[in-house]
Amino acid sequence: MSFEFKFGAQDVRVLDDQRVWSGHYSMRKLTLQHRRFAGGWSDPLVRELFERGDAVAVLPYDPQTDSLVMIEQFRPGALRGDDSPWMLELIAGVVEAGERDEDVIHREASEEAGCELSELVPIATVFPSAGGCTEQVRLFCGRVVQASIGGLHGLQDEGEDILVHSIGRRDALQMLAENQIPNGHTLIALQWLHIHGESLRERWC
Repeated sequence: MSFEFKFGAQDVRVLDDQRVWSGHYSMRKLTLQHRRFAGGWSDPLVRELFERGDAVAVLPYDPQTDSLVMIEQFRPGALRGDDSPWMLELIAGVVEAGERDEDVIHREASEEAGCELSELVPIATVFPSAGGCTEQVRLFCGRVVQASIGGLHGLQDEGEDILVHSIGRRDALQMLAENQIPNGHTLIALQWLHIHGESLRERWC
């Protein structure tokens, strides 16, 4: 079964585009119109868009031990009541202009987890919050060659403080089933692994 969207990029008019903030991240203010399903054009809409650049993330999987390499770090956006703002996550990094996704993955794996990966398998391309953020994240699964389990990693000049974990595949999927993975990228990757994990292990063992 195939699906085709009714509209495309040509069905949007950008009337004004202003950069209203530039810091660690940046923000643009757009005035735009788009075609409506019932016909005609929408009234002009004003929308602020948060920009943090595109990113890649990788779920490192060791088929020999049937385990995952995952990292734990503090996330200020997760400060909410009594919930812990430390999150169990994929390895991830921002893709700078001219960089290849694969190069960023290998660099970040080394920096964040002392992790060496061989084969990479694409998982999905996602927009985490397309209603207000331009970020696109490309997700991969990587075959683990070695990793610094229990090590502390991250770049001090970027304020990173990262703890590396090894978690059994079945344990990670149980955490997923019990709603203990609130990080969106990680949740998507684990759902993919739930579907493809057995065939992937057979392929990589």
